[in-house]
Amino acid sequence: MELQLAGASGSAGKVSVSDAAFSRDFNESLIHQMVTAYLSAGRAGTHAQKTRSEVRGGGRKPFSQKGSGRARAGTIRSPLWRGGGKIFAAVTQDYSQKVNKKMYRAALSSILSELIRQDRLVVVNEFKAATPKTKDVVAQLKKLSMTKGLIVTDATDNNLQLATRNIPHVDTCSARQVNPVNLIGADKVLMTVAALKQIEEMLA
Repeated sequence: MELQLAGASGSAGKVSVSDAAFSRDFNESLIHQMVTAYLSAGRAGTHAQKTRSEVRGGGRKPFSQKGSGRARAGTIRSPLWRGGGKIFAAVTQDYSQKVNKKMYRAALSSILSELIRQDRLVVVNEFKAATPKTKDVVAQLKKLSMTKGLIVTDATDNNLQLATRNIPHVDTCSARQVNPVNLIGADKVLMTVAALKQIEEMLA
């Protein structure tokens, strides 16, 4: 299939891409699974609490079993006492899910294909920032009728990152950093031809 380059016309203003990578049906359940797995992998999982056996102290019975008029107690580290252990203590755990590479690539391909069908993928020859000035990038985006979205380049551009960090709802990343979350969360995706070819190789 062929994609039209923004701001260009004629056969010279088109780029050919693989049908297998950019004409896939929208698989909602697969995309949901991959998005959930991606977000779960980002969780630290370092939360931890102590049970009554892990809290320091409480080895001696605080008072006699009988005669005090109080409820019987065997340790001051009971979950019922202040400073005691937790009944169902949170433990450190790994939230990451096993992701099949073939399924992950299929999810990316499905998202990109849907972006093309909805005219939310904007392809340009190149998109650079000569200087780290926000107003220059805003002017370039305005020419493309784009006020918010994701900018994908073939390599990390420090000037572009510095110029876009103050623009609300505009993010930048390299082709290697593209993931299901930033793709589906973008209103529009602006992608250079070089980045498009890199992603096509990744999805092959």
